[in-house]
Amino acid sequence: MEVILCVTGSIAAIESIKLARELKRHGIKVKCFMSDGACEIIHPYAMEFATGRSVVTKLTGKIEHVKYANADLILVAPATANVISKLAYKIADNPINTLLITAFGYKTPILMVPSMHDSMYKAIKENIETLKEENITFVKPKIEEKKAKFPDIEDIVLHVLRELCIKDLEGKKVLLSAGATYEAIDQVRGITNRSSGKMGVEIAKEAFIRGADVTLIRGKMTAKVPNVFNIIKAESVDEMRIAVLEHVSNYDIFISAAAVSDFTPKVENMENKISSDKDITLKLEREPKIIGEVKKINPEIFLVGFKAEYDISRDDLIKSTRQRIEEHNLDLMVANDVSIEGAGFGEDKNQVILIDDEINDVPLSSKREVAKRIIDRIGGEN
Repeated sequence: MEVILCVTGSIAAIESIKLARELKRHGIKVKCFMSDGACEIIHPYAMEFATGRSVVTKLTGKIEHVKYANADLILVAPATANVISKLAYKIADNPINTLLITAFGYKTPILMVPSMHDSMYKAIKENIETLKEENITFVKPKIEEKKAKFPDIEDIVLHVLRELCIKDLEGKKVLLSAGATYEAIDQVRGITNRSSGKMGVEIAKEAFIRGADVTLIRGKMTAKVPNVFNIIKAESVDEMRIAVLEHVSNYDIFISAAAVSDFTPKVENMENKISSDKDITLKLEREPKIIGEVKKINPEIFLVGFKAEYDISRDDLIKSTRQRIEEHNLDLMVANDVSIEGAGFGEDKNQVILIDDEINDVPLSSKREVAKRIIDRIGGEN
């Protein structure tokens, strides 16, 4: 895969070096075009180092605007008001806009990453909408300090991968819960679990890359969440249940990756801090499974559940998982033993068994790779 990275004269051009390196880490070949303004901010040698290839700063007899216009993707990052507006009116008075117009004629995908003052971003809104109608994709900037700032590198890379990937979930709406729930005992104490949310976030990222519209119901988590999803916050079991049941009717797929508390404390007075001067007895009441209510609301939804056990045999794990599938009419279950070294809560790897009509073992792998295997199963059924 080859991406043509166009760097224009925004101060955010300094981030393009890191962006190019990150794209290469994903196995993507990068060729860079730089505007005169960009060359005044960073030297072309910096981008040559980042990409491992010479940088185009002017057009020559090699007709670079034609040679590179038929790449897998043209990425303009950062994209100034100037380059966006000229493309909207099909003006070709510099190497980058000449490349973009040629690529547009080839119907090569174009991805824009705006970066400018907020007032300029508002002023060119009409031009942006024109380009969107022409199937040019935009990454939302971060609106901070009266500026439309360059997004996080990870967000841009996810959009690039989405443009390059086979979109077997295109047109699908995916609802996914991730992280832990927190049940208050008083105003300062509570019960939770060790889920980091990493597995859920990786699945959400993979679903996004594969073309889905992803909504993430996030509990408490330590994992970093990209800004490419619709986000619903839910801290407690009740908040998680309300969020799931209010939205699940509008989705094609629900992936219940959150570690939802099985028990909630019943305390008569939670308005203050319980005194530590004496012993207390805490009553825990079992909570009904949220996942058991999903298909009552949306019988057609593709329902994916997770089951975590501790220090259990493979046969027993499969048996208890199949019981859960039958009990709640699930389409796919992801089962794992969190006692396995390197595959517990908060780890960067996981070892799971995917169970539906078949049984597929996924050996200890990065959570990104496990997420791909899960989405492969979902994509094959949708």
